[in-house]
Amino acid sequence: MQTIKNWHKILDSINDLEDGKPKTIQVAKKTLVVTRLNDDIGVIDNACPHMGGPLGEGQIENGYIKCPWHGYEFHTCTGKSPEGFDDEVNAYTVEIREDGVYVEIEEEQKHETTISDVMAETMVNWGVDTVFGMVGHSNLGLADALRLQEEKEKLQFIGIRHEGAASFAASAYGKLTGKPAACLTIAGPGATNLYTGMWDAKVDRAPLIALTGQVATQVVGTGNFQEVDLVNAFQSVADFNHRVQSDSPHGELMSLAVKHAILNRDVSHLTFPDEVQVLPAGDSKPQDGENRMPNLSISPPAEEIEKSIYLIKKAKRPVIIVGHGAKDGSEDVLELAEQISAPIMTTFKAKGIISDQHPLACGVLGKSGTPVSAHFMSKADLLIVFGASFARHTGISEDIPTIQVDFDPLALAKFHKISVRVLGEIKTTAQILSNKLASEELIGKSFVDELKEQWATWKEEKESRSNEESALIHPAKVFRELNKRAPENAVMCVDVGNNAYSFGRYFESKNHRFLLSGYLGSIGFALPAAIGSWAAVKNERPIVAVAGDGGFGQYMAELTTVAKYQIPVKIIILNNNQLGKISKEQRDGQFDVWKTELSNPKFSEFAESCGIKGFLANDKESVEKQMKALFEVDGPALLEITTDPDKI
Repeated sequence: MQTIKNWHKILDSINDLEDGKPKTIQVAKKTLVVTRLNDDIGVIDNACPHMGGPLGEGQIENGYIKCPWHGYEFHTCTGKSPEGFDDEVNAYTVEIREDGVYVEIEEEQKHETTISDVMAETMVNWGVDTVFGMVGHSNLGLADALRLQEEKEKLQFIGIRHEGAASFAASAYGKLTGKPAACLTIAGPGATNLYTGMWDAKVDRAPLIALTGQVATQVVGTGNFQEVDLVNAFQSVADFNHRVQSDSPHGELMSLAVKHAILNRDVSHLTFPDEVQVLPAGDSKPQDGENRMPNLSISPPAEEIEKSIYLIKKAKRPVIIVGHGAKDGSEDVLELAEQISAPIMTTFKAKGIISDQHPLACGVLGKSGTPVSAHFMSKADLLIVFGASFARHTGISEDIPTIQVDFDPLALAKFHKISVRVLGEIKTTAQILSNKLASEELIGKSFVDELKEQWATWKEEKESRSNEESALIHPAKVFRELNKRAPENAVMCVDVGNNAYSFGRYFESKNHRFLLSGYLGSIGFALPAAIGSWAAVKNERPIVAVAGDGGFGQYMAELTTVAKYQIPVKIIILNNNQLGKISKEQRDGQFDVWKTELSNPKFSEFAESCGIKGFLANDKESVEKQMKALFEVDGPALLEITTDPDKI
């Protein structure tokens, strides 16, 4: 094939180049070094062939440029080493013309499909269209493959400031959509920074795909720079976990990674050795997910349905409890609740799946819950539980006859004996129960009036707390105003801490979606989750993040990511200048309050320094005004509120 060369202008004049000082330039995707010695102009490759040292950062002595890393020398015009040495770098023809200095470069060859290209295309063919991460030295080949997919508008890449934020964002994306997003990192520390967010996705059953760079295969096992055995390191967190090799079935490997993530609602991890990323694909072809996914509708056993019908028919005060696993069947569960006139409550993790505005709604159950839920739980004679665990913090009683419905067999009777264990898909099971009960005579009564009374009492109490005379702001006041201003269809990303307890208790859901670090309970979740949520819904739904000062401080640099992409998230920080939840636990455990105080910046001013509108409410009278101003901003904005650390 004939090589075609083109001339590229690199300087307007020879005088733009200082004599004896190398200058690094970028030409036709090549990084070159241009030098001037008297009137001689030389252009050579920037990378030393020994270990890739940047020659443009070296010194020139006797017509030779010296590599700053190991002292290898190359002539500035010919690229050859001194006599007695065989190393050399490419040198390029230079012309000095009337309008400037030109260099002749081979025309870029047509891109040859790589292993990374095949795997990236397979990933998007399966519907994975979002990647969060950082581009770095050990993932450049894979990153370039993702770039090509983004140029084809098949993928969006969100560059973040910390890899932990990338995995939290991907986890939130999976929780919100049920689809996996991917996160991209380099080898070593970049990859290990993913770990917490990967575990957050795993324990909350959110699909996630981790793509990590790795050192070159030939140095694996030698203790090379940034070498970590990532397959072994991620063995406990990744359900599907493999290193990509030159002879791997590349399309199939990525297909299995995506399929495992979706079907098992779990984490998949693939690590890519540096040199494998850019190898020609050869016979490897991209795959897609057509006719590769099963029908996941699971009908429950008839025997368990009949047992359930029997218990429901004889119950006088049945209660329905909805967990996060029921999010896709909430309408059918609600229909069942209406049919049997059962009060319906949610776990904190499932907040918002049932609107608090519904006449049968009780709000959240448990430590973050309402007195309304606690009241009806204490008087129930039957619990019908859809898609919820029975972990201690849920507040679900173990002493009341219980029907548990779940599509995960391991979740059934996980912690204690259950009266009726129904293995089935939530939506399907709720429909079957409704259909069978349609012709049955039920002895339960309507609880609508009792619910109204309980809500009225609780709202009076919330108002009283909101108006408490205090130098600091009661969280009830914060969420009173947030209730008034937050859009009814907002995605609410909530951090860990006292702010979460107060949020679950005081904020009344409408058509919101709520995301939190549920079973892992990881502080710092809210802001990265807001980024992930925005990537999932864009302008279809507003995004609100609620955090404490401790949680926000973990990933506050991601505020620059919010500014970069102009993510229109509204951020509310409850600032009590301490790890308030830990202080409370120390007091409750009869420990001294120790090392929980925090030294914070002025978060509202920090937001302004990042290019984001910042507001501060440091007294009760200013909360309403500043909350209103926050939601009037067209774009990202942050409100810092000084709250009482002793109030939840």
